[in-house]
Amino acid sequence: SAQGLGCMGMSAFYGAFDDAESTATLHRALDLGITFFDTADVYGPHTNERLVGAALRARRGDVQLATKFGNELGPDGSRTGKVNGRPEYLRASVEGSLQRLGVDTIDLYYLHRPAQTAEIEETVGAMAELVTEGKVRYLGLSEVDESLLRRAHAVHPISAVQSEYSLWTRDPENLAPVMKELGIGLVP
Repeated sequence: SAQGLGCMGMSAFYGAFDDAESTATLHRALDLGITFFDTADVYGPHTNERLVGAALRARRGDVQLATKFGNELGPDGSRTGKVNGRPEYLRASVEGSLQRLGVDTIDLYYLHRPAQTAEIEETVGAMAELVTEGKVRYLGLSEVDESLLRRAHAVHPISAVQSEYSLWTRDPENLAPVMKELGIGLVP
């Protein structure tokens, strides 16, 4: 769908959470024609992927699921404050997301807020292997600059960039010409 539903606030960062209300919201979104749903392993952590997966499981064929990895979580689920795109962390992350979402394939898999100096070629190369294996359909990046986007796209096509875009934050407008040139969509 042209409009999607970001699910972060259902399990993280904005106060009390009500899974029954969130599930009803997800179902209502489907009824209204929304088919694109966005989550991340760090939301909760992990609880948002479980919520979204359970709520949408019966209609999996009707939806596109996007999730993210990279905001490193420690063994206890706490955030370390680091971005980790290393292949071994990626592998563990995608397996966890597939299990929590209850799916065989993630439609759009993002590297979540990589450092602009990151060794993006290694990370995107490892993400591309997930596409070849059928675990992921499309690759995305979250909050990147032009240089990192070009470097990543040279390794494997990047389908989407997720970035904050609002009346206060107009940064994606600077990236729009490059995204148009490379055929990359914006998920604001």
